[in-house]
Amino acid sequence: MYTYEYLFNFTTEVFIKMGCSMADAEKTAKVFMAAELRGLASHGMIRIKDYYQLWEAKRININPNIRIVHETPSTAVVDGDGAIGMIAATRSMEIAIEKAEKCGTGWVSTCGSNHFGIAGYYAMMALERDMIGITMTNANPLVAPTFSISPLLGTNPIAVAIPAGKYPPFVADFATTPIARGKLAVAEKKGEKTLLGFVQDKDGNATDDPTVLKRGGSMLTLGGDYEHGSHKGFCLSSIVDIFSAVFSGANFGPFVPPSVAYLPVLDKKVGQGTGHFFGAMRIDSFQPSSVFKAKMDEWIETFKSAKPAPGRKQVIIPGEPEREKEIKIRKEGIQIIPAIANDLKEIADKLELNFDVK
Repeated sequence: MYTYEYLFNFTTEVFIKMGCSMADAEKTAKVFMAAELRGLASHGMIRIKDYYQLWEAKRININPNIRIVHETPSTAVVDGDGAIGMIAATRSMEIAIEKAEKCGTGWVSTCGSNHFGIAGYYAMMALERDMIGITMTNANPLVAPTFSISPLLGTNPIAVAIPAGKYPPFVADFATTPIARGKLAVAEKKGEKTLLGFVQDKDGNATDDPTVLKRGGSMLTLGGDYEHGSHKGFCLSSIVDIFSAVFSGANFGPFVPPSVAYLPVLDKKVGQGTGHFFGAMRIDSFQPSSVFKAKMDEWIETFKSAKPAPGRKQVIIPGEPEREKEIKIRKEGIQIIPAIANDLKEIADKLELNFDVK
């Protein structure tokens, strides 16, 4: 087990060695660590290798000029200038919050960015200002639309964070695929299979092989197949892609640059980098905050009191599992599987840093 402090400091040192400022390195580390604390290892330390390899390939800008290129009082388009996704996304959400403070709501679409970690991190930034936060991002094309074997979309997550009163906030953070790509990577590291309905081979045949993406396979949209509603997952993923990229001028669909170095970058581009979308809504723009939070408490109590199905526990409010894991992980430490620890050790050696493999 590793402590939060040990992994946070190590991650910060890695990005400083790559050329980031201390402030940017710490912002990046916070997002990686938030994923680990919330039990989302697929977006935690395993992703450091991805960014290290992107840096080696000169596909990220570690000294970006992040700027607003178009705006109205309540909206903005931000150019991330090829930044590490966490840096462009943090600044973009800050701008959305600043606009919401002045106008009641703030909306930002971002281009020229990269993979930004867990979407929920940015949605939850709004909670600190008594606001509702919304985050979306498109991603490298590994997902085939319904009825296709062509990987044209990303896992394209959506996150929404809503404050409550006496209860913890409602935090929904989910991909528009049945599984995140990072979880396939974790399964590969563990030598495990994945469930059928998550991926298909290059010919469209169902498979439980988590490495199939490296051989022309693709992920499926939420629902798995048409009979189980994959067209609805396709709709959700498409909405994310449009809000994140068509609004901002980022690459959409099959043109999104891959967030892993082993996949080639297409010569054709339709925009700049990866795209994100952020929203912040001040509660008192709709009703007094105390009234809204009391109603949210009532909403939570209503759903928690639902009669459970046989053999099941009570209804789980979005955000509860991650919050419970964070309490447990902060107390017991963060577990890193051996294969990932070895990757981190290899990166540490190349950067002349120390990393203890436990």
